[in-house]
Amino acid sequence: MKAIILAAGTASRLRPLTNETPKCLLQIGERSLLQRSLDALIHAGIDRFCIVTGYLHEKIEAFIGKHYPTLSVQFIHNGQYASTNNIYSLWMARPFADGSDTLLLDSDLLYDGAIVERVLQHPSANVLTLIQHDLGEEEMKVVLDSRTGAISAINKTCNPATAAGESLGIEKMGAAYTRALYAELEKMMEKEHLENAYYELAFERLIAQGHSFQVIDASDLFSCELDTVEDFENAKQLIPPTLY
Repeated sequence: MKAIILAAGTASRLRPLTNETPKCLLQIGERSLLQRSLDALIHAGIDRFCIVTGYLHEKIEAFIGKHYPTLSVQFIHNGQYASTNNIYSLWMARPFADGSDTLLLDSDLLYDGAIVERVLQHPSANVLTLIQHDLGEEEMKVVLDSRTGAISAINKTCNPATAAGESLGIEKMGAAYTRALYAELEKMMEKEHLENAYYELAFERLIAQGHSFQVIDASDLFSCELDTVEDFENAKQLIPPTLY
């Protein structure tokens, strides 16, 4: 099993914290967000990594070189990070992930590492983590098929009342799924030029082709996304002592 961590964004809503520090290297407690993810993944048995960088990429590379000098990490630099969205960073990881069992993670998550173990232990090849809370317009909302339990829609525009929860940003994809994903991304990038979409648009388009995710509800385990300075300050208060 491989893992892709998307870490290209500028995190402008977290300024001034991110003026000189990439978002994934912001520290909560004793470790940065990236360090926490890597430690959880390594503990779960992941041994091959791809980190897609962009903003302040040299600082991420230096951090890995210092703290994880023997780790198998492939860096892919998204030089268009300022004008593209996370779908483009995922597209750039094609040589690493196409046709492989792969875990996909956003880099801006603060979460209990037990979530990763739960995802990997799930019998389905394709799994997406979901958390339940009051939803608004901003969240990436997940709608489930009432018959199969698989995802039938995943976007920010669906009615919150119909959604089962928010996508956390941790997905397990089997080899067949990543092959279908990159075939779809090729059309979306090369022909339709959807570089500014969210990668969940590709997930949604694959549903009609017979490819979807089963969901894992991780609401019982700690997690939070850090989009703003207020989020960051709240996270320092909310993180359980056991994870500090």
